[in-house]
Amino acid sequence: MAMRKLGKRLSVLAVLLGAVLVVSAAAESKARIVRLSEVRGSVQMDRGDGYEKTFLNMPVIESSKLKTGEDGRAEVEFEDGSALRIVPNSEVEFTRLALGDDGQKLSTMQLAAGTAYVNFRGKKGDEFTLNFGRESIALTEPAHFRVDMGNDEATLAVFKGRVNVNGQSGPFEVADKRSVTFDIHSDRYDIAKNYAEDAYDDWDQQQSEYHDRYAATHSDVSSPYAYGMSDLNYYGNYMVVPGYGTVWQPYFLDASWSPFQDGGWAWYPGYGYMWVSAYPWGWMPYRYGNWAFIPGYGWVWQPGYWNAWYPLPRVVNPPHRTAVPVPPVRTRTTVMVGKGLVVNPTAEPPQRLTITPGSAGLGVPRGTVRNLDRFAREVSKSARPVEVRTEPRISPPARSTVTDADSATTTGRPTVGSSGGSSRGGSTPRMTPPSVAPRMPSPTPPVRSSKPH
Repeated sequence: MAMRKLGKRLSVLAVLLGAVLVVSAAAESKARIVRLSEVRGSVQMDRGDGYEKTFLNMPVIESSKLKTGEDGRAEVEFEDGSALRIVPNSEVEFTRLALGDDGQKLSTMQLAAGTAYVNFRGKKGDEFTLNFGRESIALTEPAHFRVDMGNDEATLAVFKGRVNVNGQSGPFEVADKRSVTFDIHSDRYDIAKNYAEDAYDDWDQQQSEYHDRYAATHSDVSSPYAYGMSDLNYYGNYMVVPGYGTVWQPYFLDASWSPFQDGGWAWYPGYGYMWVSAYPWGWMPYRYGNWAFIPGYGWVWQPGYWNAWYPLPRVVNPPHRTAVPVPPVRTRTTVMVGKGLVVNPTAEPPQRLTITPGSAGLGVPRGTVRNLDRFAREVSKSARPVEVRTEPRISPPARSTVTDADSATTTGRPTVGSSGGSSRGGSTPRMTPPSVAPRMPSPTPPVRSSKPH
């Protein structure tokens, strides 16, 4: 009898130990989740159940695929502030989003079609890899570049930093202000001392400048993560509240506003439902820390809990009858709440916007209204809508022009013929100011270089 009781106890202990091991394994998961931080026009994501319409702030998980239509653009922001952007008629797969044994971030993407811009800001030890065709770019230091994929050629243009290429054509290094054109079907390639401008270079530069301008502005919170930080600084402000410490609050609030009134639930195989906020700043406040309601202040976000990533927002002491998000039951479809996830904005914002109290920035494309804080104070005082003029572009810094002497190509071995360029049909050569006749690349035919596999 004693042996039977001991056996039962051991069985129970084994079950409990197994449960603890499962929980520990989940807690120590090395999977990573990054942010879909900009969506314009037609953009779809395959999260494991086929392509579906996607929205701003949707999490991107390993094996996700993202593609754009004729008018689509998208940006994916990584924890360190690095960004990958794609333009119309492009497709990219996130084949690896993981953590190394020492906590380094390991990111691998496959560009299947179209154009991708990468602005890598990673720390030492992180690995960021972009595969295209039979080539591979592995980054361990900051770099900013563009890759165009055509049917027969692929072109790499390096804006800043140095890029190491490996594959059927490599390995070799490409310095900044250089470009390489690859033959998709062989190991032949050309290196040029310049690059052709692409129609979307300005858009990429505008997004990079937005992050540079606002990432560190008035950031009064110490966070190990950079993704979403520029949006917090643009769309709201930090303040110190006695008993609550440093908190953040969006602009354009009223007494009836709740952080959970507009958004939706998106299903992810292996993860279940995740809350997606409709607000343009709605990433960090729903993934880390918690929301709290403070009498006299309203809803605020308390930063913290950086060691865990939450698929559902944390709420502390909500007011009576506040509708806190609860995941749907027995369904795998996207479920909208309030205004839902709203329709993705078009490529260019309207020339004028009307911002209303209680909107919390919803409908204001990032970076399009200068001095947003000033208009927020105006709305707060008058409690009435305000009409503002938008800035359709954040002017990129001027680029220097290319001279004939710079248009010769090299291969890292003997010097060879003329410049390569973008493989996109919509690309244009780098031009001098309109008052000066444009300088075109040397007409000398390129001499192809070849390396063994």
